[in-house]
Amino acid sequence: MSEVVLMTVAEGVALLTFNRPQRLNAWTDEMEHAYFGLLEDCAASEQVRAIVVTGAGRGFCAGADMRHLQALSDGNVDHGRRRERRPQTFPHSVPKPIIAAINGACAGIGLVQALMCDIRFAAEGAKLTTAFARRGLVAEHGISWILPRLAGPARALDLLLSGRVVLGQEAAELGLVNRAIAPERLLEETLAYARDLAVNCSPASMATIKHQVYADCEHALPDALAAADRLMEASFAAPDFAEGVSSFVERREPSFAALAS
Repeated sequence: MSEVVLMTVAEGVALLTFNRPQRLNAWTDEMEHAYFGLLEDCAASEQVRAIVVTGAGRGFCAGADMRHLQALSDGNVDHGRRRERRPQTFPHSVPKPIIAAINGACAGIGLVQALMCDIRFAAEGAKLTTAFARRGLVAEHGISWILPRLAGPARALDLLLSGRVVLGQEAAELGLVNRAIAPERLLEETLAYARDLAVNCSPASMATIKHQVYADCEHALPDALAAADRLMEASFAAPDFAEGVSSFVERREPSFAALAS
């Protein structure tokens, strides 16, 4: 049986690929366990400085596997076991940038996985939908928290209430994704972006910045400013600050230390 999530590492970038192409990478408990486990491995690896997530074949992740949804509808699921799952916000706790390359169908919990990545690039023709209201479900897995922060409450309500499909270009216009890219260049450009982070950006700085952004969603501005000032003072004494300045003055690539595990 093939692995449901594949991983390769090159030039400081881990590429994670959802690997159920015959089902448009529909989400299963097995896939979730494998994906989050690999993210945990990436967090601990000094060889990984940035992470790219994509799907095999024509889809990114077309949502929950319909066979699982049918089992839920029939009451044939052990809910006690499912409560042992990591939260869908788990990628936010990974102290390295995670970039989604949305190559095709991205729906329901598949859209949640994309939105929980830090940065999203989408193929221009990729189809994205919340889908929940059209399955008799609610705004699941924290999407009601993340989507308004990306697109605003009005646009989030449009997408959640209607469950309509948007293509990659509209998704970029709405703020769901950072860029819409021609499909034949999507993975190449996403990997190039990730490699740039891996080569030129301090892993410690990126980890701190990622934590700041998500933590400050819950903080008032004075608290966020006070925390940033403390972190800034500490950064002045860190080796990466000296290396960042030296490499800029000397016009060379920086040599930042790997993130301590």
